[in-house]
Amino acid sequence: MRNYEIAVVLHPDLEIDLAATLEKIEAIITKNGGKITKKDNWGKRKLAYTINKQDWGIYVFYEVSLLPNKVTKINQTLRITEEVMRYLIVSLENIRYINKPQKKSTTKPAAKIEAKEVKTGDKE
Repeated sequence: MRNYEIAVVLHPDLEIDLAATLEKIEAIITKNGGKITKKDNWGKRKLAYTINKQDWGIYVFYEVSLLPNKVTKINQTLRITEEVMRYLIVSLENIRYINKPQKKSTTKPAAKIEAKEVKTGDKE
């Protein structure tokens, strides 16, 4: 099982009855053997560009554990789902290192060391 993030932009008119559409998308994921680990509903937001004559969309993000061979099936199903305006499936396996804090370097750059030596040399 690999970890994926599925970002879905839904039609803005679905804001009234969003629960049924979200259940439909979650059923697509679980029917294909996926396990939803996290769901993040951003709500209605302005789109960067017009999609299907719409300037607004409902953003929903899912973090999913899924077998790699099932991704294409979910991809095909989301493509033909009418409520979905756009979607994106991204693997999280190769980007885990981005969130790790960087270690501070204990070595000083050579330019700073040389500048200190010059200043201390002038004082003597």
